[in-house]
Amino acid sequence: MDAPRTLVVTNDFPPRVGGVQQYVFNAVHHLPPDRVAVVAPNWPGWREHDAALPFPVYRFPPTFLWPTAELAAKVRSLAREHGSEVVLFGHGLPLGLLGPGLERRGLPYVVATHGAEYWFALLPGLAAGLRLASSRSSRVLAVSRFTGRVVRTAVSGRVPVSLLPPGVDAERFRPDLSGDEVRRRHGIGLDRPLVVCVSRLVPRKGQDVLIRAMPRILRRVPDASLLIVGGGPDRPRLVHPAALVGRVG
Repeated sequence: MDAPRTLVVTNDFPPRVGGVQQYVFNAVHHLPPDRVAVVAPNWPGWREHDAALPFPVYRFPPTFLWPTAELAAKVRSLAREHGSEVVLFGHGLPLGLLGPGLERRGLPYVVATHGAEYWFALLPGLAAGLRLASSRSSRVLAVSRFTGRVVRTAVSGRVPVSLLPPGVDAERFRPDLSGDEVRRRHGIGLDRPLVVCVSRLVPRKGQDVLIRAMPRILRRVPDASLLIVGGGPDRPRLVHPAALVGRVG
């Protein structure tokens, strides 16, 4: 059975950097290129990025899209042009608010949710917005069982919530690969206990909390090491305290 012709509407798409951006891109990249199209905002480097893709990406001038009447009309027009059978929203809010209007016009939609929706579901005003955005959706996708359980509380009982975790390149990331080279590169003994955090370096990821916890960990495991892997705007703030308890990689 062929995959449904899908129009993806999202604020989170490369070349913008981030976990949701990669999640959405990988989901799209594994669909047949003749059956998918993407609506996304402009981002520096988008021309070069999109030129290499086998599917169309329609960019709009802002760096962030809001669920306006103008955007709703553009989405409907592109859906007709591509014969789209379903719309996938990369986040529940804010663009998911376009969904109920699409469904009323006969175009079903699916909403993907991530860590942000976990917090939305816990805040009354945002939870109401998420409930509205997903109210007529065919399905809500959750990035993990943990987030899905909380998102479920802000989604109508008639709308199914399904797990769609991020994919992993099983050839590149395998449990049988040795980490010895990485340990040697950073001067970490091959047998030393190692705490590893792999993430973008932005405040909400909480690497600073992990760094502050290391003295307590070292009291219990004196030869433990900390390896923080990633890049991002929070790196300058993290380097100094990290140097006191571990190494930043």
